Amino acid sequence: MMPSVQLTEVSREDVARMKNWLTDSEVSDLWYGNSHDGTPIHIGYSLDSILKVDQTEWDEIFHSPERKFYSVHNIPDGHIGEAQIVIESALNEAQLLVIVGRKDLWLQHYGSSAMLTLLEISFTTYGLHRTWVDVPEYNLHAIHMCERLGFMLEGHLRSTHLKNGEWHDSRVMGMLESEYARRRAALHKDVSLR
Repeated sequence: MMPSVQLTEVSREDVARMKNWLTDSEVSDLWYGNSHDGTPIHIGYSLDSILKVDQTEWDEIFHSPERKFYSVHNIPDGHIGEAQIVIESALNEAQLLVIVGRKDLWLQHYGSSAMLTLLEISFTTYGLHRTWVDVPEYNLHAIHMCERLGFMLEGHLRSTHLKNGEWHDSRVMGMLESEYARRRAALHKDVSLR
């Protein structure tokens, strides 16, 4: 059974927690690693400057029609991670991203539950044709999670993720709306309502 999660609007407090989580190299390695100067890489906004922007710029970033940001919450623990849907309207597709920043909650299926919620939003709310993920080849847990949810291997990208000063390849895995529709009932039956 997968635990239940809620995706909510991102707050400044959530971003501060995200920044703190990514200072842990074990967490940042599974996201996008660190730049050459050791700063954690974050996709979609700069961890160093985002907390200093005014409300207008904040709204432009976090209410973009092309990139949807969500904070991942669960009932007992509150904010536990971040999720994104990066929409390419012309192609009717989106890249999906999920990170559980709370290491004490790893391997408890919170990432799977958040990814399942992103799939539901992508296909049902936005009516997209295809979704895809880019997973570093060393993140075997994320690869297995995506396989269990029904993502199919579509290819490999060379030298996309920096870890410990070395570049690593990643896997591109995709899911079509028709594939999700076939699996939807079974996948959602596995989500706990606690």
